[in-house]
Amino acid sequence: MPYILALNCGSSSLKYQVYDADTRAPVVSGNVERIGDATAFITQKYPDGHRDKKETAMENHNEALNVVMFMLREASIDLNEITAVGHRVVHGGEKFKSSVDITDEVIRTIEELGPLAPLHNPANLVGIVVAKQLLPNARQVAVFDTAFHQTMPDYAYRYAVPAAWYRELGVRRYGFHGTSHLYVSKRAAKMLGKPARDTNVITMHIGNGVSAAAIKNGLVVDTSMGMTPLAGLTMGTRPGDLDPGIVLYVMEQLKLSPEQMQTHLNKQSGLLGLTECYTDRRDVEENATSNDLCRLALDVESNNVKKYIGGYMAELGRTDAIVFTAGVGENDPVLREKMLTGLEELGIKLDVKKNAETAARLGHGETEISAPDSKIKIFMIPTNEELVIVEDTIAIANGTYNPDHLKMKYSFA
Repeated sequence: MPYILALNCGSSSLKYQVYDADTRAPVVSGNVERIGDATAFITQKYPDGHRDKKETAMENHNEALNVVMFMLREASIDLNEITAVGHRVVHGGEKFKSSVDITDEVIRTIEELGPLAPLHNPANLVGIVVAKQLLPNARQVAVFDTAFHQTMPDYAYRYAVPAAWYRELGVRRYGFHGTSHLYVSKRAAKMLGKPARDTNVITMHIGNGVSAAAIKNGLVVDTSMGMTPLAGLTMGTRPGDLDPGIVLYVMEQLKLSPEQMQTHLNKQSGLLGLTECYTDRRDVEENATSNDLCRLALDVESNNVKKYIGGYMAELGRTDAIVFTAGVGENDPVLREKMLTGLEELGIKLDVKKNAETAARLGHGETEISAPDSKIKIFMIPTNEELVIVEDTIAIANGTYNPDHLKMKYSFA
């Protein structure tokens, strides 16, 4: 049986999923956590709900991938039957507007783009290099978070800074979570009963990281994350939009190095920065009545979402639907209601009861949660980024891939 392996290497984690290449059905998946720490462990999951957990020291991604291969063999996966590996790569810059076969030149370019995503691209690259060594006969494909957003017009992706910064340093908006926005926008078009090219939607990917996208006639025209994943909406540990003067002021006052400021902005801001103790929305909501900082965090996050929805509606001209996806977007009815309350005059009306009952973790699939008289539909759509990676990888291996995603034959579209 031919298999496709989807790999997502983070800075200290590694997620993987094996699919049957013929049926696109998931066979086994897993997660390696705390790479580089003595407490590292791997959890492997099966379609029937069974899990295997193994605690073992893994100093780096090379060791982690070797443990993954051992676990796959334990699950009776013949490694020689893995015909292709699809790698999630966070930053493709302007160079990559679609998924590509991994060549030496592609590897060099991903390495050159490292400074644009210092927490992600180096880890993605290690995964590619090690996978090539461990699975030398498998096709290696890169699927970029930024690719789906490359249809933005120049007035949406350019910043009003010296033009030389764009020409020489690549300073512009790129956007992220592209595979998720692609998947749910295609599913939303299906739910609306319209071709993607005739559909205008606002997609909200809300997890620990958060991004929104304005999609007009099936193509991204704006997105909330910027040159890096720090911009846009309030996140678990990232601030979203802020005055750049703040960064300069705080660095000067506290005598911080760029590396220290990078840590503050990526790991100590967002909900954690506001509450001083929580990143998980469940904790924030649970303490919102007794801890005013938690109340503030929820208000900040929901207010920022409302501003983006209003702004994107202005850009789109006509909005068919608003889509909530990812861990929080799929499973937090309280936050969804808070983000949409007060937008009724814009034609956005939530079915409060249906919303309260809808969560992907309860087994709910794609669900319309708007009221019957809502002008704009509201959907909860569980995302499936791995399926996008797998289908791009299979199509590239088969020679059927179309870099124009509106013409690409996705099984879920």
